[in-house]
Amino acid sequence: MADDQRYPTERVSVQQAFSGLSNQEVEILDNADRFAQAEIYPLASEMDDNESWPKDIFPKMGATGYFGITAPENYGGSGMDVFTSGLILQAFSRWNHALALAWVAHENLCMNNILRNGNEAQRQKYLPGMNRGELIGALGLTEPGAGSDALGSMRTTAHRDGDHYVLNGSKIYITNGPIADVLLVYAKTNKDLGAKGISAFIVEKNMPGFKVAQKLNKMGFRGSQTGELVFDNCRVPVANLVGEENKGVRIVMSGLDLERAMISPICLGIAERALQLSIDYAKQRKQFGKPIAHFQMVQSMIADMYTWVESMRVFTYQVLRACNDVSEEEAGRGEIHKLTAAGVLYVAETTNKVLNHAMQVHGGSGYIWESEMNRLYRSIKLLEIGAGTSEVRKMIIAGELLDL
Repeated sequence: MADDQRYPTERVSVQQAFSGLSNQEVEILDNADRFAQAEIYPLASEMDDNESWPKDIFPKMGATGYFGITAPENYGGSGMDVFTSGLILQAFSRWNHALALAWVAHENLCMNNILRNGNEAQRQKYLPGMNRGELIGALGLTEPGAGSDALGSMRTTAHRDGDHYVLNGSKIYITNGPIADVLLVYAKTNKDLGAKGISAFIVEKNMPGFKVAQKLNKMGFRGSQTGELVFDNCRVPVANLVGEENKGVRIVMSGLDLERAMISPICLGIAERALQLSIDYAKQRKQFGKPIAHFQMVQSMIADMYTWVESMRVFTYQVLRACNDVSEEEAGRGEIHKLTAAGVLYVAETTNKVLNHAMQVHGGSGYIWESEMNRLYRSIKLLEIGAGTSEVRKMIIAGELLDL
């Protein structure tokens, strides 16, 4: 039987999350936490066991107002900010990090990108359906031969043919790829310009020449659908070009800063949950005639975990607030580029430390695949790889500090 059935726990209290939050922000976090425990936590075990996708959950989230957080009301959104979106992601990640990842890929990587960079016709066409949870969004950037060097090594191409662009190539490790209705896809429109010859396109799943080549089976974040996408003479209307031709690199770079900032709340939510499970388990598990919470070695690990989680919280919130005030001209370089990379570098690697301690506290019960702790532990590695590996994050930080 899974740990989440054997050891029921209380919700993570938002009283622990008062690090500079306003009363309204505390309420938003608390409400999202309640919704997540009631609606998406019960889905976590099945999603992990079978890499399955609950088809009804996105419309339910949309009806409850949990999409379009940064979008104005005339597009069906809430008109709030990136920080608020991060708080909701933190709460969701406590209870079902796989669904939280699908949520942020839709909400931040696709919807918010179209909101910031699309024209009015594109916003009117796509955002209302996305914000109702009726259309699922995804971002198509990474390719089989272009991971850390996503721009320089991009091989997907697009050339204009009358009223359409024709896309050829493939994308891999695309979150929401197998289930997406709307995808923001990057392709080279001018090979001679290298990374500066990239353009962005809105691709619909039913456009001729687009297909999902395969759904990928993962170690962690199972249930968050990940796949390989193929574009075989895929015809995309010229009206679906986002921004200007050959100007997609600016969209990519500004989006990557926000993507890195939004990984941190996922890490924070997972670490909070691991700490709470470890506290509860330490109180319940008995050895040598008493709960293991009485042993100083266990107390030391719990104290370390708490300290790490609180430091993660402060850095996560600092970066999210900084992202609220970044203009399009500032994104992708300078202070925000350095700060988002540093934030996710620290928070992701600290999550690793928290989860290692949590697994040690749980012992054999955490090693069992079906346990909640095991599910959390298997999430660690993606957080150190996604949106640029830890090594790439260090290169960004050093590059900005040294003016390289």
